[in-house]
Amino acid sequence: MLLGFDTPTRGSLATPENITRIVTEGEALGFGYCTLSDHIVIPSDISARYPYSDTGEFPAGGRGDWYEQLTSAAFVAAKTSRLRFVTSVMVVPHRPAVLTAKILSTIDLLSGGRLTVGCGAGWLKEEFEAVGAEAFAERGDVTNEYLQAFKELWTSPKPHFNGRYVQFSNVNFEPKPAQKPHPPLWIGGESEPALRRAARLGDGWYPIGVNPAHPLDTFSRYKASVDRVRQKLAEAGRDPSKFSLAYRCPRHGKGVEPRTSDGERRLFSGEARDIADDIRALADLGVGSIDFAFGAQTVDATLGNMKRFGDEVMARI
Repeated sequence: MLLGFDTPTRGSLATPENITRIVTEGEALGFGYCTLSDHIVIPSDISARYPYSDTGEFPAGGRGDWYEQLTSAAFVAAKTSRLRFVTSVMVVPHRPAVLTAKILSTIDLLSGGRLTVGCGAGWLKEEFEAVGAEAFAERGDVTNEYLQAFKELWTSPKPHFNGRYVQFSNVNFEPKPAQKPHPPLWIGGESEPALRRAARLGDGWYPIGVNPAHPLDTFSRYKASVDRVRQKLAEAGRDPSKFSLAYRCPRHGKGVEPRTSDGERRLFSGEARDIADDIRALADLGVGSIDFAFGAQTVDATLGNMKRFGDEVMARI
């Protein structure tokens, strides 16, 4: 089991010095990976519904400054030696497919094969328009095609592709990524289209537990969705045992409401021993990676939260 933590690429903690402290000390504490989030611009007026809040409002804390995700991943790679890093998640349609494949391949090579590409189709329509991406309504199809193009560029000695949104041929794409056949593609999202994308094109499934439309905040709810993913994998002729399961937990501990509306115990609520029990239960289900949010007002408080988690939770497992 790999346990991960957020990297502060936005807000008051997002300085080169703070990022360096958090990722290097997180590596020393025994965490397996860090995560980096993705926005290029934040529109001043947002009418799109944010999927991960009950109100649909994008959190006020997310409306300020924001470092570019892939550049930040390269920075983290240069500051660490063992820590893996996960794009959490990269909005696939935001960047041209061939250029993105090249950037990701380069990061994977320069880091010695430590990149995991968390992928999503995106939700913020106004940001799509601002960056000049393909039509927001077509983002699912665009994402699927870009992922196929990535794989072609990363694995074929003579890559060529003739899709609706991507076309290339007679090109050399070298060097290839360090990881073979390519960096793992973890598909984010909790909806049925996301599950289908994961089963068809992904190397893993990487949901967030707090989507009100598709809640995965109890063991039974999460297991039911895992069962659906595994069924879709079988239908696609893929081996579920070679497919990764990951989980993103933005809230944990005693401050989390312990029961859901139907009376079930909420995952990762309660004391350290309860969280450790949840980690073991998900590991038994086949989950290999779980990441948590530890952010606080200062870098010292953030690192204190991470150390306390290591002492009280990680030590139990």
